[in-house]
Amino acid sequence: MNFIEELKWRGMIHDMMPGTEEQLNKEMTTAYVGIDPTADSLHIGHLVGVMMLKHFQECGHRPIVLLGGATGMIGDPSGKSQERNLLDSETLRHNQACIRKQLAKFLDFDGKEPNAALLVNNYDWMSQFSFLDFIRDIGKHITVNYMMAKDSVKKRFNGEGDGMSFTEFSYQLVQGYDFLYLNQHYNCKLQMGGSDQWGNITTGTELIRRKTNGEAFALTCPLITKADGGKFGKTEKGNIWLDPERTSPYTFYQFWLNCSDEDSKKYIRIFTRYTREEIEAMEQEHDAAPHLRVLQKALAKDLTIRVHSQADYEAALSASEILFGKGTAESLSALSERMFLSVFEGVDQTAVPRSQVEAGIPIIDLLSDITHMLGSKGEARRELKGNGISVNKTKVNESCVITPAELINGKYILLQKGKKSYHIVRVE
Repeated sequence: MNFIEELKWRGMIHDMMPGTEEQLNKEMTTAYVGIDPTADSLHIGHLVGVMMLKHFQECGHRPIVLLGGATGMIGDPSGKSQERNLLDSETLRHNQACIRKQLAKFLDFDGKEPNAALLVNNYDWMSQFSFLDFIRDIGKHITVNYMMAKDSVKKRFNGEGDGMSFTEFSYQLVQGYDFLYLNQHYNCKLQMGGSDQWGNITTGTELIRRKTNGEAFALTCPLITKADGGKFGKTEKGNIWLDPERTSPYTFYQFWLNCSDEDSKKYIRIFTRYTREEIEAMEQEHDAAPHLRVLQKALAKDLTIRVHSQADYEAALSASEILFGKGTAESLSALSERMFLSVFEGVDQTAVPRSQVEAGIPIIDLLSDITHMLGSKGEARRELKGNGISVNKTKVNESCVITPAELINGKYILLQKGKKSYHIVRVE
């Protein structure tokens, strides 16, 4: 495959330095994307760069992921108006180990081919540099005028935020040196990243040109946006993470399933490996029956399996059916406690002593006096007579008594009125 053509039809090219495509057509080329390990997990905002490297490797080139152990201690000013909190080396090492496991689901690090992926950490070389050596050997090649002209610097100097420390001002020099180091030690000729990284990346190409008279190239992808103007990958609760402890597989699956039609047409090109023909066929099917959400389902399935597992995808699918009316008592009882709580996140809960359940609770009392899900015993009787109440997805009548046999995961009871009104009884 032709890497540039692949990115073009996927809508993944924003800027590209002249000569980049010619270089890639000439020979197997090494390229890198940098990730600052400021957390012990990637979030879906990182996936754009990771997918660029995935396509790069599949096109026969060699990808490098640079984890910024050194730059992570500084903080990149690009796109930010405030100084970043600095992390200690122990925290950064832990974060890097966790991120390495996640990257292995996308990139082949262990293959025997010449284009096997590499993972490097710029702390390994930057920690050996003294300040005097750095400003003498690197700083003298890039003028302050050149650095001041970068958009990320100009915005901060023009009153956006609280100004910029020398630490952050030096970031582009450190990133530029990373490119120089990888160029000299791994013959890396291309750096890729988001469009907000263009200034930092071109500082690297300039440093390589001035220091070694060598060739180096830059390529950036657009920053991902949502059709409604909201920030991609952000919810009311924050980032959508790849780590299941931070974002459950169910919540991860639901994020992609709930994308708008417009966004799903963009995301399925960027975040999956479906071919152009497959995507165009899915788009035709989707446009013929948008309510079936063909694109969203394909997107959610592909990414949930890749990031988590087939089992997590199937559990998320089953859980979705439970929430939206197709679930059964058996499928509900099969959910793990974590998945159960994830599915019914935000549903009102009432705590009940275990002894009370062991003695048996009449359903009318549970619905009215205990949970106040219904306003009175009379209302509870009417709903029960009308077949409008379910316990753990099973319709019940007035004679129902709740005992420990009804507990899900030994702890929960799911009450439901109609199709969408839920209440959780938590037994303590």
